[in-house]
Amino acid sequence: MDRIIEYVDATNDILWSYVVVAMMVVCAVYFTVRSRGVQFTLLRDMLKIVVDKPIFRHLPPNVQHREQAAEDQLKKIGSFQAFTVSLSSRVGTGNLAGVASAIFVGGPGAVFWMWVMALLCAATAFVESTLAQLYKRRGKDSFYGGPAYYMEYGLHRRWMGLLFAVLITLTFGMANQVIQSNTLCDAVSDAFGFDRMWIGVAITIATLFIIFGGIRRISHFVGVCVPFMALGYIALSVFVLLVNFTEIPAMFQLIVRSAFGMEQAVGGAFGVAVMQGVKRGLFSNEAGEGSAPNAAAIATTSHPVKQGLLQSLGVFADTIVICTCTAFVILLSGLYDAGSDGIILTKHAFESHVGAAGGYFITIAIFLFAYSTIIGNYFYGETNVRFLSGGSRAWVVTFRLITGAVVMAGALVTLQTAWSFADLAMGAMTLVNLLAIIQLSPQVFTLLRDYREQRCSGHDPHFCKTSLPPHIARDVECWE
Repeated sequence: MDRIIEYVDATNDILWSYVVVAMMVVCAVYFTVRSRGVQFTLLRDMLKIVVDKPIFRHLPPNVQHREQAAEDQLKKIGSFQAFTVSLSSRVGTGNLAGVASAIFVGGPGAVFWMWVMALLCAATAFVESTLAQLYKRRGKDSFYGGPAYYMEYGLHRRWMGLLFAVLITLTFGMANQVIQSNTLCDAVSDAFGFDRMWIGVAITIATLFIIFGGIRRISHFVGVCVPFMALGYIALSVFVLLVNFTEIPAMFQLIVRSAFGMEQAVGGAFGVAVMQGVKRGLFSNEAGEGSAPNAAAIATTSHPVKQGLLQSLGVFADTIVICTCTAFVILLSGLYDAGSDGIILTKHAFESHVGAAGGYFITIAIFLFAYSTIIGNYFYGETNVRFLSGGSRAWVVTFRLITGAVVMAGALVTLQTAWSFADLAMGAMTLVNLLAIIQLSPQVFTLLRDYREQRCSGHDPHFCKTSLPPHIARDVECWE
């Protein structure tokens, strides 16, 4: 087994240091240019959509009855609920520990390159989530969809969808669950002295209660939990910034100087800062991995582009806001080069600002971030289990029981094997998804042009598949 892990780790090093990162950067730049900077030019629309406010009050002709009919058929899951489901997976322990590791290895300059990647990758998130909305299918209680579905119905390559579904189920539905459960149990056990086994039992029972309630219970849970935990974390970080207000200009100077290698004595330090920032930005915001589109597909919205814009906003919320909060607290503490790494560095940074209460706060934050990620990851797994099984109820129930077992196992096992195989499967699924969305991106740009034209005419954009070429429209189930 040790030899196998060595081979897997060597493959991961090549895959994530060169192949995946290079392809994601190229795609992010390409999508940004082709969409004319959609993540910047339509930022105002994103903010309106997140609160379910129409872009304009006027509806295009002959759409009122169609919208009412669509809502009558399904129990509505709003754009904001779908947004929080995807954010629950994006916002995890990586926002606390991963950013700290990037600064520890790459220096303060890694933060700058993390920002750059978030700004560019928001376009990739827009493309994949718009495609998920276009090719979503109707379920009994809600819509469903994701990369596996646009690979089958958009590219007509079921084998590609099956491959992706297997990879994301293994990654998010199983390996990542072990990692999140283990991290959660570590934090609670270390802070309060509880036995790991009983922590695992409690988390498993709570997880099964939520996931057996289906997507509606999941969406309602994360709709409350995610905003609560994110706003609490941001509030404390803002407090730290206010207390250290006079040091903020020097902190920004440090980030910029470090980002371009102006402070490093070793020439290679510049490259390390760039690579760490780029990788942290990509890992954190998940743009291009194919995970968030599974959540984007469930929303009831009037135009596919709207949900694409909302998922683009999710990248900003994850990296530009939450990851930046962690980075600022660490840099203002002055402990980033003191020898600590990961979650320990983040914990020490908060303690230096607010005392022992900072350590307890980080423990609570880890609990909420990790637990919400477990729920979000489960949903991604269920969506793809449905694809693999043709919607079999027995398969879904079996997967829910497996999820409970995996969460319990995470409380008791070590993480090396889980991390290694999770990274390998995630790298493979990212490549599969990027290959698909590159080929399907012309359809997204057609939808974006339709959205902008309606917007310019003063109407709240509404989409009908009859505006697509017949050979594309016939594979679109919704949007009559």
